[in-house]
Amino acid sequence: MKPVTILRVAAAIALLQFIGHATLFLTYVPKHGAEEIAVVQAMRDHIFNFSGMQRSYWDMYFGYGLMAAINCLFEAVLFWQLAAIAKTSARLVQPVVALFLVANLVYAALVWIYFFPLPGYFDLAIGLCLGLALFAGRTKRAVVA
Repeated sequence: MKPVTILRVAAAIALLQFIGHATLFLTYVPKHGAEEIAVVQAMRDHIFNFSGMQRSYWDMYFGYGLMAAINCLFEAVLFWQLAAIAKTSARLVQPVVALFLVANLVYAALVWIYFFPLPGYFDLAIGLCLGLALFAGRTKRAVVA
């Protein structure tokens, strides 16, 4: 398979990850009982001064969740654009692909440690695609005699 196709698959997976993350994050309602509701309410109610701004822990939690979702969208767009560049020069995109391969593996590890496995599976799938794109993009250099 060509790097272009593999990068487009990675872009599609990242887009699915964005849609899933954004949808679940924005529509989630606490359903684990009174204790969970109390924690969420406490996160919203207690406001602190952080670097001169009045913020609650909920503000930071919610903002971080939105940043994570948007990051998935940006990744999808970037992979799609890298695929277009890879059409003419697969080697040119390899350093960026390698960087995002490592990033997605780190994301998967962090998700496994601090959250739950499902989002990490998307990161692993993207990592697999990026690894395949790196391998498929290798070209043999001509030997000068």
